Amino acid sequence: MSHAIEEPAYEVQRRIGEIEVRQYAPYVVAEVTVDGPADAAGNAAFPILAGYIFGKNKGERKLEMTAPVTQAAVPVKMEMTAPVTQAASAGGYVVQFVLPREVTLETAPEPLDARVKVRQVPASRVAVIRYSGRWTQANYDEHLGKLQAALREAGVAWSGEPVLSRYNAPITPWFMRRNEIWLTVP
Repeated sequence: MSHAIEEPAYEVQRRIGEIEVRQYAPYVVAEVTVDGPADAAGNAAFPILAGYIFGKNKGERKLEMTAPVTQAAVPVKMEMTAPVTQAASAGGYVVQFVLPREVTLETAPEPLDARVKVRQVPASRVAVIRYSGRWTQANYDEHLGKLQAALREAGVAWSGEPVLSRYNAPITPWFMRRNEIWLTVP
Protein backbone atom coordinates (compact mmCIF):
# COMPACT_ATOMS: atom_id res chain seq x y z
CA MET A 1 0.00 0.00 0.00
CA SER A 2 2.78 2.49 0.82
CA HIS A 3 4.71 1.68 -2.38
CA ALA A 4 2.66 4.21 -4.38
CA ILE A 5 3.29 7.02 -1.88
CA GLU A 6 6.36 9.20 -2.32
CA GLU A 7 9.08 9.00 0.35
CA PRO A 8 12.21 11.09 0.94
CA ALA A 9 15.20 9.97 -1.14
CA TYR A 10 17.73 7.75 0.62
CA GLU A 11 20.46 5.22 -0.06
CA VAL A 12 21.12 2.14 2.07
CA GLN A 13 24.79 2.30 3.05
CA ARG A 14 25.05 -0.69 5.37
CA ARG A 15 23.04 -3.54 6.84
CA ILE A 16 23.46 -4.80 10.40
CA GLY A 17 21.16 -7.83 10.59
CA GLU A 18 17.66 -6.43 10.18
CA ILE A 19 18.91 -2.85 10.62
CA GLU A 20 19.55 -0.54 7.65
CA VAL A 21 21.90 2.42 7.84
CA ARG A 22 20.50 4.98 5.41
CA GLN A 23 21.82 8.25 4.03
CA TYR A 24 18.91 10.65 3.47
CA ALA A 25 19.05 13.62 1.14
CA PRO A 26 17.65 16.89 2.53
CA TYR A 27 13.84 17.11 2.45
CA VAL A 28 11.16 19.62 3.45
CA VAL A 29 8.59 19.02 6.18
CA ALA A 30 5.58 20.70 7.69
CA GLU A 31 5.68 20.16 11.44
CA VAL A 32 3.77 20.94 14.59
CA THR A 33 4.64 20.49 18.26
CA VAL A 34 1.89 19.01 20.41
CA ASP A 35 1.55 18.08 24.08
CA GLY A 36 0.33 14.84 25.52
CA PRO A 37 1.40 11.25 25.70
CA ALA A 38 3.27 9.72 22.76
CA ASP A 39 0.31 7.59 21.65
CA ALA A 40 -1.94 10.66 21.38
CA ALA A 41 0.53 13.05 19.71
CA GLY A 42 -0.09 11.80 16.18
CA ASN A 43 -3.86 12.11 16.56
CA ALA A 44 -3.52 15.64 17.94
CA ALA A 45 -1.17 16.75 15.16
CA PHE A 46 -2.83 15.05 12.20
CA PRO A 47 -5.76 17.46 11.63
CA ILE A 48 -3.46 20.47 11.95
CA LEU A 49 -0.96 19.16 9.39
CA ALA A 50 -3.63 17.68 7.12
CA GLY A 51 -5.29 21.09 7.02
CA TYR A 52 -2.02 22.60 5.79
CA ILE A 53 -1.42 20.08 2.97
CA PHE A 54 -5.07 20.04 1.93
CA GLY A 55 -5.14 23.80 1.31
CA LYS A 56 -5.17 25.68 4.62
CA ASN A 57 -2.24 27.79 3.46
CA LYS A 58 -1.68 31.06 1.60
CA GLY A 59 -2.73 30.41 -1.97
CA GLU A 60 -4.91 27.44 -0.89
CA ARG A 61 -2.40 25.12 -2.57
CA LYS A 62 -3.07 21.40 -2.13
CA LEU A 63 -0.11 19.05 -1.70
CA GLU A 64 0.05 15.29 -2.18
CA MET A 65 0.22 13.09 0.91
CA THR A 66 3.64 11.47 1.26
CA ALA A 67 5.22 9.12 3.78
CA PRO A 68 6.36 8.79 6.44
CA VAL A 69 4.63 10.79 9.14
CA THR A 70 7.35 11.17 11.77
CA GLN A 71 7.13 11.76 15.50
CA ALA A 72 9.87 12.49 18.02
CA ALA A 73 10.04 13.82 21.53
CA VAL A 74 11.05 17.44 21.86
CA PRO A 75 14.45 17.28 23.52
CA VAL A 76 14.66 18.81 26.97
CA LYS A 77 17.42 21.41 27.02
CA MET A 78 20.00 20.66 29.72
CA GLU A 79 23.38 22.07 30.67
CA MET A 80 25.03 18.66 30.38
CA THR A 81 24.28 16.15 27.66
CA ALA A 82 22.09 13.27 28.74
CA PRO A 83 19.83 10.87 26.90
CA VAL A 84 16.20 11.92 27.06
CA THR A 85 13.71 9.25 26.15
CA GLN A 86 10.36 9.88 24.52
CA ALA A 87 8.52 8.99 27.72
CA ALA A 88 10.62 11.38 29.81
CA SER A 89 10.19 14.44 27.62
CA ALA A 90 8.31 17.33 29.12
CA GLY A 91 8.51 19.37 25.92
CA GLY A 92 5.88 17.54 23.87
CA TYR A 93 6.26 15.84 20.50
CA VAL A 94 7.19 17.12 17.07
CA VAL A 95 5.06 15.49 14.38
CA GLN A 96 6.06 16.00 10.74
CA PHE A 97 4.51 15.48 7.33
CA VAL A 98 7.18 15.07 4.67
CA LEU A 99 6.33 17.32 1.72
CA PRO A 100 6.57 16.16 -1.92
CA ARG A 101 10.10 16.18 -3.36
CA GLU A 102 9.35 19.00 -5.80
CA VAL A 103 8.48 21.31 -2.88
CA THR A 104 11.43 23.34 -1.64
CA LEU A 105 11.63 25.63 1.36
CA GLU A 106 11.26 28.54 -1.06
CA THR A 107 8.22 27.11 -2.90
CA ALA A 108 6.32 25.62 0.06
CA PRO A 109 3.07 27.50 0.70
CA GLU A 110 2.99 29.63 3.82
CA PRO A 111 0.83 28.08 6.56
CA LEU A 112 -2.22 29.99 7.77
CA ASP A 113 -2.06 28.17 11.12
CA ALA A 114 0.79 29.64 13.19
CA ARG A 115 1.38 26.24 14.84
CA VAL A 116 2.57 24.78 11.52
CA LYS A 117 6.25 25.34 10.73
CA VAL A 118 7.84 24.51 7.38
CA ARG A 119 11.53 23.69 7.42
CA GLN A 120 14.18 21.74 5.59
CA VAL A 121 15.57 18.65 7.28
CA PRO A 122 19.29 18.52 6.47
CA ALA A 123 20.94 15.47 4.94
CA SER A 124 21.26 12.83 7.62
CA ARG A 125 22.45 9.30 8.28
CA VAL A 126 20.12 7.12 10.30
CA ALA A 127 19.96 3.55 11.52
CA VAL A 128 16.50 2.12 10.89
CA ILE A 129 14.53 -0.84 12.16
CA ARG A 130 11.37 -1.70 10.24
CA TYR A 131 8.43 -3.52 11.79
CA SER A 132 4.71 -4.05 11.38
CA GLY A 133 1.91 -4.05 13.91
CA ARG A 134 -0.15 -1.67 15.95
CA TRP A 135 1.13 1.71 17.07
CA THR A 136 1.52 0.84 20.72
CA GLN A 137 4.11 1.94 23.23
CA ALA A 138 5.01 -1.72 23.88
CA ASN A 139 5.61 -2.41 20.16
CA TYR A 140 7.68 0.77 19.87
CA ASP A 141 9.73 0.00 23.01
CA GLU A 142 10.40 -3.57 21.86
CA HIS A 143 11.74 -2.45 18.48
CA LEU A 144 13.68 0.52 19.85
CA GLY A 145 15.40 -1.93 22.22
CA LYS A 146 16.27 -4.24 19.30
CA LEU A 147 17.64 -1.31 17.28
CA GLN A 148 19.79 -0.04 20.15
CA ALA A 149 21.06 -3.54 21.00
CA ALA A 150 22.07 -4.20 17.37
CA LEU A 151 23.91 -0.87 17.19
CA ARG A 152 25.70 -1.49 20.50
CA GLU A 153 26.77 -4.95 19.33
CA ALA A 154 28.08 -3.48 16.06
CA GLY A 155 29.89 -0.67 17.91
CA VAL A 156 27.81 2.05 16.27
CA ALA A 157 27.02 5.13 18.38
CA TRP A 158 23.85 7.15 17.94
CA SER A 159 22.70 10.59 19.04
CA GLY A 160 19.49 12.50 19.53
CA GLU A 161 15.94 11.37 20.01
CA PRO A 162 14.50 8.28 18.33
CA VAL A 163 12.06 9.09 15.53
CA LEU A 164 8.93 7.00 15.00
CA SER A 165 8.05 6.89 11.30
CA ARG A 166 4.64 5.66 10.17
CA TYR A 167 3.91 4.90 6.54
CA ASN A 168 0.24 3.88 6.47
CA ALA A 169 -3.16 5.29 7.26
CA PRO A 170 -4.76 4.25 10.56
CA ILE A 171 -7.33 2.21 8.59
CA THR A 172 -4.56 -0.09 7.31
CA PRO A 173 -4.82 -3.51 8.96
CA TRP A 174 -2.24 -3.80 11.74
CA PHE A 175 -0.39 -6.67 10.07
CA MET A 176 0.15 -4.60 6.89
CA ARG A 177 1.42 -1.45 8.60
CA ARG A 178 4.97 -0.29 7.96
CA ASN A 179 6.54 1.35 10.98
CA GLU A 180 10.15 2.36 11.48
CA ILE A 181 12.31 3.80 14.24
CA TRP A 182 15.22 6.00 13.19
CA LEU A 183 18.31 6.85 15.23
CA THR A 184 20.88 9.36 13.95
CA VAL A 185 24.32 7.79 13.50
CA PRO A 186 27.71 9.24 12.48
